[in-house]
Amino acid sequence: MNTRSIIISLILFVAFTFSLKGQQPNANLKTNETVKKFSTLLYLINNYYVDTLNMTDLTEQAIIMTLKELDPHSAYIPKKEVAKSNETLEGSFEGVGLTFQLFKDTILVVAPIPGGPSDKVGIMAGDKIVTVDGEDAFGKDITNSWVMDHLRGKKGTVVTVGIYRRGNDELIEYDITRDKIPINSLDAAFMLDDNTGYIKLNRFAKQSLEEFTEAADKLKEQGMENLVFDLRGNSGGYLGTAWSIADEFLEEGKLIVYTDGTHQERQDLIATNKGGFEDGKLVVLVNEGSASASEIVSGAVQDWDRGVLIGRRSFGKGLVQRPFQLPDGSVVRLTVARYYTPAGRCIQKPYEDGVDEYYKDFVNRMEHGETYHADSIKFPDSLKYVTKSGRTVYGGGGIMSDIFVPLDSTRYNKLYTSLIRKGVINGFVNNYLDSNRKGLKSIYPEFEDFNKQFALSEEDFDIFLNDAREEEIEFTEEDIQPNKEFIMLQLKGLIARNLYEVGDYYEVIYPLDPEITKALEVIHDKNQYNNLVSSR
Repeated sequence: MNTRSIIISLILFVAFTFSLKGQQPNANLKTNETVKKFSTLLYLINNYYVDTLNMTDLTEQAIIMTLKELDPHSAYIPKKEVAKSNETLEGSFEGVGLTFQLFKDTILVVAPIPGGPSDKVGIMAGDKIVTVDGEDAFGKDITNSWVMDHLRGKKGTVVTVGIYRRGNDELIEYDITRDKIPINSLDAAFMLDDNTGYIKLNRFAKQSLEEFTEAADKLKEQGMENLVFDLRGNSGGYLGTAWSIADEFLEEGKLIVYTDGTHQERQDLIATNKGGFEDGKLVVLVNEGSASASEIVSGAVQDWDRGVLIGRRSFGKGLVQRPFQLPDGSVVRLTVARYYTPAGRCIQKPYEDGVDEYYKDFVNRMEHGETYHADSIKFPDSLKYVTKSGRTVYGGGGIMSDIFVPLDSTRYNKLYTSLIRKGVINGFVNNYLDSNRKGLKSIYPEFEDFNKQFALSEEDFDIFLNDAREEEIEFTEEDIQPNKEFIMLQLKGLIARNLYEVGDYYEVIYPLDPEITKALEVIHDKNQYNNLVSSR
């Protein structure tokens, strides 16, 4: 990025900022004088600079670089990407309604979304899409972006796909009328035992409260008295949604979170009287991927001693963004405030060393040993806070769990990473289902039957290992043995995900999940649970 780009970005960015209605300029900025100065410079560059400039492209890159200098979460969204950027949080998009993956340069249908356009015309899990509107849809040029561009589209438009289905000699053509497709933020909800429920949320989207309460109500009907709420890997979402879900756990009148900024007055978000799970034992699972809205919920639960946090230190994002539309329809998401937990913790981690270093934080944690050893984490006294019952908690870089569970270095080792990276695990699952899908559905029509009775054989695992060798992954029996049980269970979970519901994967693999195992231990040990949520 050269100097002229940065200058132009400042000219345009400041000009755009002051054109926004209702915004207050910085008190230190002499508005008329500064805008006139920048406008004059822009005129001079545009009319007298030695080279011809593509002002549109230059401006976009310059704005991106300018925002990058502010903080890690202020961002620029071009006009053409605004709608797409809101999809996951708004909870829907328009398209054909199926989940897919690229397998051997072919679009493999993992599953049609129930009730969606693809499901209605008869497309099935395991189908392979080989043409789209008469165009070949296989080969090295087919990417995830290509699939999105060709299958998504406006509601009511029609796309024709050619399907290869095992057992059919000829392609089957389907005309699919695109429609609005919901995006679920809830990955799974099921009972871990007779009185403990489990809910996993992947983001805090517009419809997440509705999904959460519906799942919780169903689990209560099955006998749920305790809840394990899984926020691992949940990178956040809407502040309002985090507030409303935390409200489910906390009594009326309790502060959930407050925001404060130089140009934004303090705003307190308080629990109402509508909480649906204010009394049962609660465990929240967090890790280094739990950020923003996840930290609002987990921070409120911890500060009010409402439940126990299990896992590892969360990401550390305590900045609030507000979208501002620019004149051409593009959007700037500008950080306008920080949020604070009820005890007053700002858990935003430092970002003074720049954006690149900021996002290398997880690597730094691993190198420092924090992900493996709790005693590697040191907090200065200035970051200590006290909960309602007198427990010490910490700010300044994420929410620290009450019980530390290390990252399993044996499970997620170099061999396992290679199996994932080279597609061996997904490849085995796809090939296995290609040959056995109908038989499995016949023997196990319901997931519950499959989960109780199905297991891969040693012969199946040998085929899996041969697949790995064909991908030139080198290993010995000693290398594979420590992970064998976990890999076989994961393969079973992925098969279940393809045969039944996406969330069934989690129900298959949870017995070997160390955080869930610890959560159940704490919930069923009354003294341990009570000691953790009371003064130490």
